[in-house]
Formats: sequence, C-alpha cells, structure tokens
Amino acid sequence: MLAITLVFSSMFFIISIIVGGILGWIFNEYVKSNQQHYLHPEMFDNNGNIIPDEVIAFRFEGYDSEEDDECDEKV
Repeated sequence: MLAITLVFSSMFFIISIIVGGILGWIFNEYVKSNQQHYLHPEMFDNNGNIIPDEVIAFRFEGYDSEEDDECDEKV
C-alpha cells in the first residue's frame, strides 16, 4: 500500500509541476502581449509625437556611493 501511495503521489507531483509550468508560461505570454507601454511626457514633442532621436539616456556604471560605505562600516 505504501508503494502505491508513493508512486501516485510522485506522479501527481511531477504532473502538477509540468502543468504549472505550462500554465505559467501561457499566462506570462498573455500578460506581455496585453500590457500597455507608457512613455514619459518628456519623450513627446509639442504636437504629441514621439521624439525618435533627441532623447538622452544616462547609465552610471561602477557608481560607488559613500553612503553605502558608511552603512557597511556600522554593521
């Protein structure tokens, strides 16, 4: 009886993992396809058209804040 319970519970576990993964994948694709993309107001010109080439983006790589260092020393 124990062997039958273990077989069926392990089969149920494996099937539930597979079905959950498939349903999660489908739901993720649904959310991605139906999600509205909002843009910041500064990305539009006076007529409401998107500015294609005058937008400036900044990325700070290797930025070290002194505040982070102070927090690490107190711990």
